[in-house]
Amino acid sequence: MPDKKEIINLLEDIADMMEFNGENAFKVNAYRNGANSIRKAGDQIEQLIKTKKLEEVKGIGKGLQSVIYEFVNTGKSLLHEELKKSVPEGISDLLKIRGLGPKKIKILYSELGISNIGELEYACKENRLGLLKGFGESTQNKIIEEIKKLKVYNKYILLDKAGKISDDILKRLSGLKPVVRITISGELRRGMEIISELRFVLAVSDKKLFLKELKKVFSFEEKGSEVLISNGFQIPVIFSIVEEENNFCKEMFLTTGSKDFLYNLKFDPSKISGKNEKEIFPGINYPYVIPEMREKEYFEVKNKELLKNSDLSVDHFKGLLHFHTNYSDAQNTLTEMLEAAQKTGFEFAAVCDHSKSAIYANGLSEERVLLQKEEIKKLSPKFKLRIFQGIESDILQDGNLDYSNDFLKNFDFVVASVHSRFNLEEEEMTKRIIKAVENPFTNLLGHPTGRLLLSRDAYKVNMKKVIDACSSNNVAVEINANPHRLDLDWRLIYYAREKGCLFSINPDAHSTEEISYIKYGVLIGRKGGLNFEEVINCFSLHDFTKYLEEKGKGKYSERRS
Repeated sequence: MPDKKEIINLLEDIADMMEFNGENAFKVNAYRNGANSIRKAGDQIEQLIKTKKLEEVKGIGKGLQSVIYEFVNTGKSLLHEELKKSVPEGISDLLKIRGLGPKKIKILYSELGISNIGELEYACKENRLGLLKGFGESTQNKIIEEIKKLKVYNKYILLDKAGKISDDILKRLSGLKPVVRITISGELRRGMEIISELRFVLAVSDKKLFLKELKKVFSFEEKGSEVLISNGFQIPVIFSIVEEENNFCKEMFLTTGSKDFLYNLKFDPSKISGKNEKEIFPGINYPYVIPEMREKEYFEVKNKELLKNSDLSVDHFKGLLHFHTNYSDAQNTLTEMLEAAQKTGFEFAAVCDHSKSAIYANGLSEERVLLQKEEIKKLSPKFKLRIFQGIESDILQDGNLDYSNDFLKNFDFVVASVHSRFNLEEEEMTKRIIKAVENPFTNLLGHPTGRLLLSRDAYKVNMKKVIDACSSNNVAVEINANPHRLDLDWRLIYYAREKGCLFSINPDAHSTEEISYIKYGVLIGRKGGLNFEEVINCFSLHDFTKYLEEKGKGKYSERRS
């Protein structure tokens, strides 16, 4: 069954193509609103689809229901297929360019005959867009930059998508009789934030028989000991095949990489042997390194104490911090989010809805903050976990938070985040964030660089100076576990650890199902060698409460032992 995101993408794609074709605005908006309704429906949407009760979702009329049910049952939509035939080939690619919507693309097509990215790029270089109404020189330059980014982005997929594809591939391979053993390798095994290829190592009892069976599942071509899958995946899918199981671990070690890591080991290939990797490493005279840490940055760390293998795991987490409810822009109620947190096994939770400046996200006014505080008081006796009221407070352009310090006293936990004015120069952005970090009520710096992977670059900021400020002001640094963010970048974790920073790994969940994003944040933390004692979510309730109480009294990390 297609997941919720695929259904949303389908409806939005239909709306875009309808708008390009100049169809009735009411009809176009019906599909856009339908996509938003699905987005807001939360975890219940799959069950409503299974039980044919989509009519219970406001904004999903009979027409949209039939499209969704058809897509769920057959994997495609006749309406979508017809619309794709009705628009020039390449228009769907143009819709991926940030800053271009269906209306502007229609103008480009009608006035300049542009129907694909190549034609658009050429027209920009020829300065032809400047002749069109609504397309100035700055717009043209932005489009050129976005095309450059898109070319790079199209070579990668996000970590969560890679995981879903890999799970499906493993499921299909597990049914093939000649397969003795399978494992994920390469970038996904190392927990890279974006993935350029998927690698698997397979031990098979009979290669010829395996390839015969594989034809029933995948289209492929052979290249030596490797098999390249050609089923239309966005990135290469590669199987490394061994017939002798004692070569399995050697192949897993070599294909896990990274190439830079293996190069820096300076090992003798003839000495690679062992039943597992913990035997391989001593054989090449090097201590065992967990897969996530096998990057060139490992060898650049001067403080060798930071190179001990990360022991961080989801099992260490006691606190769910930085999640949202339908008080602001999330799908689920406070009660539903807390129930999910308690069911998952958390001992404490800090709700952090958007603040009043986040109008786009239904941010909380002072009055609504106090209403939420009252609800928390009423709910607290009903839960075993301890409930903290937090806030994700916007960092304004001048570095102030968007509530007065007097009002910030109402919160137990304050996340300070940038949500606007991303285009400041580095010096101004750095000063802005440091000022917010120095606010005596700030506990955590949220998604520190503002990046959206494969979508939006990090803003210009001197992160080392910001990290220094976090260390000096006892402000934890967030590793935002949403797979679109995974921010702080793992490459900066070693520096932050060297400066004695504490970390908080948070799902930034906007629904109960997104709480599981924590697993991606853990992978990123492990890449930087993080141990669970350095993560405030892994504190006991007593230590977390003590950490909050001691904010502003010095570096808690130096005294917690």
